[in-house]
Amino acid sequence: MSRSSLVDYTVVIPTIGRPSLTRLLEAVADAAASGPPPRQIVVVDDRRTCQPLELTDTSIPITVLRSGGRGPAAARNAGWRAATTEWVAFLDDDVLVSPDWCARLCDDLRDLPPETAGSQAVLRVPPPDGRRPTDDERRTVGLVDAPWITADMAYRRAALAAVDGFDERFPRAFREDSDLALRIVQAGFEVVWGSRQTDHPLRNGSWTASIRVQAGNADNALLRAKYGRHWRQLIHERPGRLGRHLLTTAAGTATVAAALASRPRFAAATGALWTLLTVQFAAPRMAAGPRTLRELSVVAFTSTLIPPVAVYHRAGGAWRFRRVDPVPAVAEERRRPSGPRAVLFDRDGTLIVNVPYLADPAGVQPVPGARKAVEDLRARDIRIGVVSNQSGVAKGLIDADQLAEVNARVVELLGPFDTWQQCLHDSGDGCECRKPAPGMVLAAAKSLAVDVADCVLIGDTAADAQAALAAGARAVLVTTQGVGGPPTFRPAGVPLASTLTEAVAVAVGASR
Repeated sequence: MSRSSLVDYTVVIPTIGRPSLTRLLEAVADAAASGPPPRQIVVVDDRRTCQPLELTDTSIPITVLRSGGRGPAAARNAGWRAATTEWVAFLDDDVLVSPDWCARLCDDLRDLPPETAGSQAVLRVPPPDGRRPTDDERRTVGLVDAPWITADMAYRRAALAAVDGFDERFPRAFREDSDLALRIVQAGFEVVWGSRQTDHPLRNGSWTASIRVQAGNADNALLRAKYGRHWRQLIHERPGRLGRHLLTTAAGTATVAAALASRPRFAAATGALWTLLTVQFAAPRMAAGPRTLRELSVVAFTSTLIPPVAVYHRAGGAWRFRRVDPVPAVAEERRRPSGPRAVLFDRDGTLIVNVPYLADPAGVQPVPGARKAVEDLRARDIRIGVVSNQSGVAKGLIDADQLAEVNARVVELLGPFDTWQQCLHDSGDGCECRKPAPGMVLAAAKSLAVDVADCVLIGDTAADAQAALAAGARAVLVTTQGVGGPPTFRPAGVPLASTLTEAVAVAVGASR
């Protein structure tokens, strides 16, 4: 297999230090021995205390980051933002990948079209031996058919950057993955099922697990605030029980209040309603699990506590997120100045007519309006730069001196630029600078001493836009002025201009 056909990916694993992490790392290393390995594994330690994290030795470079106990959403954000590869494969630290996982992952990702942003693995949950799963175990079994979960999910880094990653207001491993996938889908991408299979062992929670997970109702409130009352349909979730839990809680509260007020008839009526609702809730939970005294007792007890606990967390979440904007980024973007501090240009096909592997300065031909466009930016005191893939050097088609002469001719015709960033590698070299990787955009922002979020990259290919979005900048695409035609793929939200003059006007005048 040629290097150019290999998939460039990073594995990101958030953890709270569970022993299963070592087993997972060993499994990924074994899988890498028979398939294309990841460039690196990023383990994000999300414990609040800085305890040592025991890791197994592998041939794959492992980077350990700390996210300070802010939850899996923040941990995954720290992980993918540290990656520089095209793809980021998220794994939970309690799953177990197959021996051919690396090869199957690359098969899943290799031929995906640019508009496909994610690939989800098929999860398998081994059933318990000789019995039905307990109430706690059935939550894990339910992951088998659940869409968009990140137990084993690979995303394009550019898509993650386009939606600003996971929403860190989700503090637990619940709903944060559905929220991310929904925003990615609404941004114009798609998420598909892959062919790789990953095992998710059953969890052995305590008897209070079903009560503690009701804290997720606060996350439901956040989804409700962000997407409206039809949020369950949007994330392909079955109808919830909040209405019945609210009625059960109200009946139980009324029973206690009536008893304290010495109103026995009213207390008897509301008590009968509470009993009926509680039995209706507990009976199917009991029927689905093992018929042991312990399991029946746990289900009976927790069935009385779950309704009020669920209502409590949902009410708390509704209050906490009462002012959430349905489009979370709107408020932040309204505070950001609409104009950029720097405009970066792709060279070939954007500033000058695209001549493949141009080695002769005499062949430099600026596109119509190029000189005036860059002069207008200078007049506005907006910094300008060039970010350009120049793989002809790696291919041996041009040399460094010829490249410098061509660039000097560009400067002669268009005037000076504040920074030049060039990638001299070929597409299969695995560098961090070649677009669509964000390296050159980040380097340009650093060189110009501006926030990358205040930069706009104008280019003529999807790789230009993806590099900008992956770095956290804006992008504008322009119809190519050389070989080819308009970009074959344009990430959602990236405007397309017909001329460089129009592209600069959009970059300067359009809000983010």
